[in-house]
Amino acid sequence: MAYTGLLMRTLHLDTRPDWRGGQLQILLTLRGLRERGHDAQLMARRDSPLARRAAAEDFSVHLFPPRFLRLQAALCLREILDQQAFDIVHAHDPHGLTAVWLTRAHRRSRLVAARRVAYPLSRAPLSLARYRAACRIIAVSQFVANSVITSGIESKSVAVVYDGVEIPPATTAEMRRSARAQWEITDRDLLIGCVGYLLPEKGQETLLRALPQIRAQFPNCRVVLAGDGPCRVKLQSLARELGIADAVIFAGFLEDVEAVYRALDLFVFPSLAEPLGSSLLTAMAHGLPVIAIASGGVPEIIENGRNGILVDSPDALKIAASACQILNERDAAARMAKAARETVERRFSAQLLAENTLQQYQTILSPREKF
Repeated sequence: MAYTGLLMRTLHLDTRPDWRGGQLQILLTLRGLRERGHDAQLMARRDSPLARRAAAEDFSVHLFPPRFLRLQAALCLREILDQQAFDIVHAHDPHGLTAVWLTRAHRRSRLVAARRVAYPLSRAPLSLARYRAACRIIAVSQFVANSVITSGIESKSVAVVYDGVEIPPATTAEMRRSARAQWEITDRDLLIGCVGYLLPEKGQETLLRALPQIRAQFPNCRVVLAGDGPCRVKLQSLARELGIADAVIFAGFLEDVEAVYRALDLFVFPSLAEPLGSSLLTAMAHGLPVIAIASGGVPEIIENGRNGILVDSPDALKIAASACQILNERDAAARMAKAARETVERRFSAQLLAENTLQQYQTILSPREKF
């Protein structure tokens, strides 16, 4: 049900310099709030991808210096709060939360803190104090919510709002062919993809180690890794060591990452202890068969064998076996892909992200709510 209360003014803080799943979720939240008539503003680093994209969509964007310093961010925030009154200040990362806490902004507006990471909160008194100042901590999965509660935050202050993604049009043969052309992938080739920042915990190494076993059965199979990060050089070296360098495409950061999903036959999400997984949800929304590690918040998305395949551990041989199963059993793969898209439409759409976020705002702004 759409939010029917008074229109509100919200300020969203993000301090990251890069573009990852969390920044996509912030932009989708801003869009959803504006579509419902609310004033949604952003505070972010100057020249960050999120700041640029939000400004391009005519959102009010407040900037702080690219070299992030907590005190500078706090001073910028105080200046904004002296000029405008906000119903909600939503800190989307820990540094943003620190800036709010330093300015005592939570005494002027209702404070909401996002929690998107898999590890528990620090039990240091000052760290916990920041989160206890929030009226609501919004976790991206029940897995993350549990880690917040076990860290010492009262359960009544924690709520789960799942990430959302936009539902794209069904990929046509022409769209698929056009997307694959940038890497000279033909209709006869098979393409497995993974989208994410190149970090050890994202598990791309496991996918590369699985590829030789997959190619033993499907020699025309290649892998595309979309995203950049500190592990790129190491992964490129591993591809050469495994003798698969010619079969691995390091696509780097892509403005049009949607083209990657349109090009794929199979999506693999090898991340370890993932809080939830925006790229996994996007792949499912594109109607792709998916394989993922059964850890973190992922089992809250995938029902093994129905809308994807869950692998119980980050084992290259198990991922290879699951990939070969999907590539061999195309009818079963198509059924899982259809169920994957339906899952996102029903539970993880951008519309639901906006509605559920608004519901949390409505609750904490209610005169009956006591803090």
